[in-house]
Amino acid sequence: MNHPRSDTGQAFPIYITVVAGLLFLALAYLAVGQAAVNRGGAQTAADAAALAAAQETRKQLATQWVKVVLDPTKWLDIFEGQGGFNSCGRADELAAQNEATLINCHWDGALRYAVDVRTNKAVGDSVVPGTEDKHAKASAVAVIKSLCDFKPPGDDAGDGALPKLQCKDREWALNPDDLSDLPGPEDLFDVHLAG
Repeated sequence: MNHPRSDTGQAFPIYITVVAGLLFLALAYLAVGQAAVNRGGAQTAADAAALAAAQETRKQLATQWVKVVLDPTKWLDIFEGQGGFNSCGRADELAAQNEATLINCHWDGALRYAVDVRTNKAVGDSVVPGTEDKHAKASAVAVIKSLCDFKPPGDDAGDGALPKLQCKDREWALNPDDLSDLPGPEDLFDVHLAG
C-alpha cells in the first residue's frame, strides 16, 4: 500500500531562514539607528559649541563697546569685531557638556567660529562589524553680525555729543551725561549658525 507523500515539515527550514534573515535586517537597521542617534548628538554638540563661543565673544564685544561708548571713533572697530577675543574655551566647555570632545575650533577674527567635535561615546556593538569603536563627528559654524549703524560724529557735532545708534528696529539716542539706558549684547550683535 502506497502512502501519499506529505509535505508537512518541509516549509519549516524555509520559515527559519526567512525569520533569521528578517532578524538580521532588524538588527542592521538598529545599528543604523544607533549611528544616526550618535550623529545627531554630535551635531547638537557642534552647534552648541559654536554658538557658545560666538555668544561669549558677543558679550565681550558689548562690554568693550560700553567701555569706549564716550569715544565714538572706536565704535566701528568693535562693530567690525576687532578686539582680539577668542572664546574657543567656551566652545570646549559646551562640547563637553554635550558628551563630545572639541577637535578643532577655528576663530576667524571675532566674527566667525568654526568647530569640529567628536562624540565621547562610540556607536557600540552591533551586527555591523567595526562599529564598536566608531565615534560620530560633526562640524558647525556660528557667525556674529553687527546689528547697528551710526554716523561718525562730524566737526559740527556738539562737544561730547554721541551719534545716534540705529540697531535693527530701534534708535538709541545716547546721552553722554546719562548712560543708564544702553543697548545690550543682543541689541548690538546677532549670533546665528551659518548655513
